[in-house]
Amino acid sequence: MSDLVIDQLNSLSLSYELVECDPELADTAAFCDAYGYSEQDSANAIVVIGKNDPPIFAMCLVLADSRLDVNKAVRKQLGARKCSFASADQTMELTGMKIGGVTPFGTTTPLPLLIDSRVMKREQLIIGGGSRDRKLLVPPATLAAHPEAVIVEGLAKPSV
Repeated sequence: MSDLVIDQLNSLSLSYELVECDPELADTAAFCDAYGYSEQDSANAIVVIGKNDPPIFAMCLVLADSRLDVNKAVRKQLGARKCSFASADQTMELTGMKIGGVTPFGTTTPLPLLIDSRVMKREQLIIGGGSRDRKLLVPPATLAAHPEAVIVEGLAKPSV
């Protein structure tokens, strides 16, 4: 069976390290706590929907210690009148991945990838690995090399 995530990373000759994890600890806070990673070095992939006709979907990548600015920054990027988070079912349908394992790589549907500029300032990032039993440790250059990547200033705001 093919692994779409690894296949895409390898076909683009991108740097990554697989980090195995307990699927019960795949959610960001639990993973960071259990495996000793900082939330400042962890990024979440979040699928959003722009409520146009037809709807526009995109994936956003933001640091775990941030809040995605769906109502302003994402809406502006998508040129949508209104935006919201995609449901877990929509995320699974578009990416082939469950929440807790979503990554920009190897999605079953190509999606624009909006990356908050703060992500690019980290030395390394832990991101979803395509399933709840693994993560990817990647440098920001790997994310920037994604074919659909756009770096967006102010896509997310630091949580206080």
